[in-house]
Amino acid sequence: MSPPAGSTIIPCLRYDDAPRMLDWLRDAFGFQVQAVYADGDTVHHAQLVFGSGMLMLGSTQRGSEWGDLITQPRDIGGRTTQSPCVVVTDPDAHYARATAAGAEIVQDIADQPYGGRGYSCRDPEGHLWWFGSYDPWAE
Repeated sequence: MSPPAGSTIIPCLRYDDAPRMLDWLRDAFGFQVQAVYADGDTVHHAQLVFGSGMLMLGSTQRGSEWGDLITQPRDIGGRTTQSPCVVVTDPDAHYARATAAGAEIVQDIADQPYGGRGYSCRDPEGHLWWFGSYDPWAE
Protein backbone atom coordinates (compact mmCIF):
# COMPACT_ATOMS: atom_id res chain seq x y z
CA MET A 1 0.00 0.00 0.00
CA SER A 2 1.51 3.35 -1.00
CA PRO A 3 1.40 6.32 1.40
CA PRO A 4 -1.14 9.09 0.79
CA ALA A 5 -0.02 12.14 -1.18
CA GLY A 6 -0.74 14.62 1.62
CA SER A 7 -0.67 14.78 5.39
CA THR A 8 -1.59 11.75 7.42
CA ILE A 9 -2.15 13.86 10.55
CA ILE A 10 -4.56 16.73 10.00
CA PRO A 11 -5.36 19.30 12.72
CA CYS A 12 -9.03 20.14 13.16
CA LEU A 13 -10.19 23.43 14.69
CA ARG A 14 -13.61 24.85 15.54
CA TYR A 15 -14.55 28.50 15.16
CA ASP A 16 -17.52 30.58 16.31
CA ASP A 17 -17.45 32.50 13.02
CA ALA A 18 -16.11 29.84 10.66
CA PRO A 19 -17.07 31.66 7.41
CA ARG A 20 -15.05 34.72 8.49
CA MET A 21 -12.14 32.54 9.61
CA LEU A 22 -11.98 30.75 6.25
CA ASP A 23 -11.24 34.12 4.64
CA TRP A 24 -8.94 35.23 7.45
CA LEU A 25 -6.82 32.07 7.37
CA ARG A 26 -6.47 32.46 3.62
CA ASP A 27 -5.53 36.15 3.77
CA ALA A 28 -3.37 36.11 6.91
CA PHE A 29 -1.65 32.74 6.73
CA GLY A 30 -1.81 31.79 3.05
CA PHE A 31 -4.09 28.75 3.28
CA GLN A 32 -6.07 27.77 0.19
CA VAL A 33 -9.68 26.74 0.67
CA GLN A 34 -10.11 23.30 -0.89
CA ALA A 35 -13.65 22.39 0.18
CA VAL A 36 -16.48 23.85 2.27
CA TYR A 37 -19.67 22.07 3.30
CA ALA A 38 -22.01 24.60 4.88
CA ASP A 39 -25.61 25.52 5.54
CA GLY A 40 -25.80 29.31 5.68
CA ASP A 41 -23.35 30.53 8.33
CA THR A 42 -22.76 27.04 9.75
CA VAL A 43 -19.69 25.33 8.35
CA HIS A 44 -20.09 21.60 8.92
CA HIS A 45 -16.69 20.77 7.43
CA ALA A 46 -14.01 22.69 5.54
CA GLN A 47 -10.61 21.71 4.21
CA LEU A 48 -7.79 24.22 3.82
CA VAL A 49 -4.42 23.33 2.35
CA PHE A 50 -0.93 24.76 2.74
CA GLY A 51 1.71 23.01 0.67
CA SER A 52 1.20 19.29 1.29
CA GLY A 53 -0.48 19.96 4.64
CA MET A 54 -4.14 20.32 5.47
CA LEU A 55 -6.28 21.88 8.16
CA MET A 56 -9.90 20.93 8.69
CA LEU A 57 -12.30 23.26 10.45
CA GLY A 58 -15.92 23.74 11.23
CA SER A 59 -18.31 25.92 13.17
CA THR A 60 -18.52 25.68 16.93
CA GLN A 61 -21.62 23.57 17.46
CA ARG A 62 -22.85 22.86 20.96
CA GLY A 63 -25.18 19.91 21.10
CA SER A 64 -23.35 17.92 18.44
CA GLU A 65 -21.49 14.72 19.28
CA TRP A 66 -18.11 16.06 18.07
CA GLY A 67 -18.66 19.69 19.06
CA ASP A 68 -19.37 18.81 22.68
CA LEU A 69 -15.91 17.22 22.95
CA ILE A 70 -14.08 20.43 21.97
CA THR A 71 -13.62 23.62 23.95
CA GLN A 72 -12.52 27.00 22.65
CA PRO A 73 -9.56 29.05 23.96
CA ARG A 74 -12.02 31.68 25.26
CA ASP A 75 -13.62 29.02 27.47
CA ILE A 76 -10.34 28.18 29.24
CA GLY A 77 -8.74 31.58 29.79
CA GLY A 78 -7.13 31.83 26.35
CA ARG A 79 -5.11 28.66 26.82
CA THR A 80 -5.00 25.85 24.28
CA THR A 81 -4.24 22.16 24.44
CA GLN A 82 -2.69 21.93 20.97
CA SER A 83 -1.19 24.15 18.29
CA PRO A 84 -0.75 23.66 14.56
CA CYS A 85 2.87 24.00 13.48
CA VAL A 86 3.33 25.07 9.86
CA VAL A 87 6.61 24.96 7.93
CA VAL A 88 7.09 28.07 5.75
CA THR A 89 9.93 28.88 3.36
CA ASP A 90 10.15 32.59 4.27
CA PRO A 91 9.18 33.09 7.92
CA ASP A 92 9.91 36.83 7.85
CA ALA A 93 7.52 37.42 4.94
CA HIS A 94 4.92 35.18 6.58
CA TYR A 95 5.31 37.09 9.85
CA ALA A 96 4.76 40.39 8.02
CA ARG A 97 1.65 39.04 6.28
CA ALA A 98 0.15 37.65 9.50
CA THR A 99 0.94 40.80 11.46
CA ALA A 100 -0.64 43.01 8.76
CA ALA A 101 -3.80 40.88 8.96
CA GLY A 102 -4.04 41.38 12.71
CA ALA A 103 -2.60 38.16 14.11
CA GLU A 104 -1.66 38.58 17.77
CA ILE A 105 2.05 37.80 18.01
CA VAL A 106 2.79 35.88 21.22
CA GLN A 107 6.40 34.91 20.50
CA ASP A 108 8.26 37.30 18.23
CA ILE A 109 10.11 36.00 15.20
CA ALA A 110 13.56 34.70 16.07
CA ASP A 111 16.19 32.18 15.13
CA GLN A 112 15.55 28.97 17.05
CA PRO A 113 18.21 27.03 18.99
CA TYR A 114 17.19 23.79 17.24
CA GLY A 115 17.44 25.38 13.78
CA GLY A 116 15.26 27.48 11.56
CA ARG A 117 13.48 30.74 12.29
CA GLY A 118 9.93 31.19 13.45
CA TYR A 119 7.24 32.84 15.53
CA SER A 120 3.95 32.05 17.22
CA CYS A 121 0.67 33.92 17.12
CA ARG A 122 -3.02 33.72 17.86
CA ASP A 123 -5.78 33.99 15.30
CA PRO A 124 -8.81 36.24 16.00
CA GLU A 125 -10.57 33.47 17.95
CA GLY A 126 -7.55 32.71 20.12
CA HIS A 127 -6.14 29.54 18.56
CA LEU A 128 -2.37 29.31 18.92
CA TRP A 129 -0.21 28.79 15.81
CA TRP A 130 3.51 28.31 15.12
CA PHE A 131 5.09 29.22 11.77
CA GLY A 132 8.74 28.66 11.00
CA SER A 133 11.38 27.46 8.58
CA TYR A 134 12.54 24.50 10.67
CA ASP A 135 11.58 21.37 8.75
CA PRO A 136 11.93 18.21 10.83
CA TRP A 137 11.54 16.09 7.68
CA ALA A 138 14.73 17.59 6.23
CA GLU A 139 16.86 16.28 9.10
